[in-house]
Amino acid sequence: MKRKVFTIFFTLLIIVSFAKGGAPDERIAWWQQARFGMFIHWGLYSIPARGEWMFYQEHIPIKEYAKLADEFNPKDFHPEEWVALAKAAGMKYIVITTRHHDGFCLFDSKVSDFTAPKSAAGRDFIAEFVKACRDADMPFGFYYSLVDWRFPGTIPHGTREDDSVYKEMVDQAHSQIRELLTNYGKVDILWYDMLMPYDPVLWRSEELNAMARKLQPDILINDRAGVPGDFTTPENTVSAQAGPWESCYSMNRTWGYARYDLNYKSVNELLRLLASCASQNGNFLLNVAPDGNGRIPIESVERLYSIGKWMKVNGKAIYGAGPSPVVAPNLGLETRVGNKVYLLVQRWPGATVPFAWCGSRVKSATLLSTGDKARIEQKDDRVWLHDLPEYPPDPYLNVIELSFYDEPKASNPPYR
Repeated sequence: MKRKVFTIFFTLLIIVSFAKGGAPDERIAWWQQARFGMFIHWGLYSIPARGEWMFYQEHIPIKEYAKLADEFNPKDFHPEEWVALAKAAGMKYIVITTRHHDGFCLFDSKVSDFTAPKSAAGRDFIAEFVKACRDADMPFGFYYSLVDWRFPGTIPHGTREDDSVYKEMVDQAHSQIRELLTNYGKVDILWYDMLMPYDPVLWRSEELNAMARKLQPDILINDRAGVPGDFTTPENTVSAQAGPWESCYSMNRTWGYARYDLNYKSVNELLRLLASCASQNGNFLLNVAPDGNGRIPIESVERLYSIGKWMKVNGKAIYGAGPSPVVAPNLGLETRVGNKVYLLVQRWPGATVPFAWCGSRVKSATLLSTGDKARIEQKDDRVWLHDLPEYPPDPYLNVIELSFYDEPKASNPPYR
């Protein structure tokens, strides 16, 4: 009984939270239709190529780390190529780090000298990125790390200082977010990170979000300022949430460029993560880490092109998709768009593909990669799709599109 009461209370709490701060359906509809976005981590840490946490992990003195700005002059920074790659991969929006935990800004700021325009490059990289996105009609978002490790009391797991110690850092964050949401036209997403110390009152997070919404009425804001946002953000895990959510993943093990990190996920693994998010009504934000010169590693490029080829054929199983009432746990994953269900088959059984617990009559079944139409046999809630290839034609997920005579329904859902 206690568990039941807690579940009801928690559900109501989530509903109230999203009612307070969440996005109305019409404002977030494009984002939920998109399902797949690119995350970009890029900054001074890309030069030494030891990951985005090196400033903290190696205990580098502030003045020593700041010297990297004198080297930051990326000759191969071509944001239009980044945007073109995202489009080729089937991604529908891009989120870029405007500032990471090291405090270095890729944009021009009147409240900090630690910026790209004041580095060796002398350029506002965010302005160039925004232009490239707009030229390609690509929605974009600004990642902004609230914490700035150059300030006292910000070391992870360190001692909490008196609130007055953090005032300058908090004021800087408010000013810079105002700059970002004022100086670059319409911004689609505000992606906070690293509320440290974790204290929304200290950070004046409600005030911060109110300012953002006043400056950008249609903006989508994540939940990492410690107050309800428009969507939640599980990291490096697929975990369905109440309300809109987005799972962000690094393609290897680091977020920022690290030349030693060759632990790239396979195309198959990345597609399964994407499909898993869509099947649970979530988005997938996949990170790339350009090097210090602005080049995206070839390992990432190759994977994104392969994903894009798959998406051109099978994207209808992802874009705007959500959970399916008809499931086939013996095969892999399922998504639903309207009255169509998509079986994303990971374990190809052969020329006959069987599944069960189907409470609606199947009208047609098409293997998207070949266009083959299956011969359908259905008895009660069991279904057999005959005359399909003996071996899977797609090296990754093979998608079968099921059309129904009426709304797809389950019989008794299986235990997974």
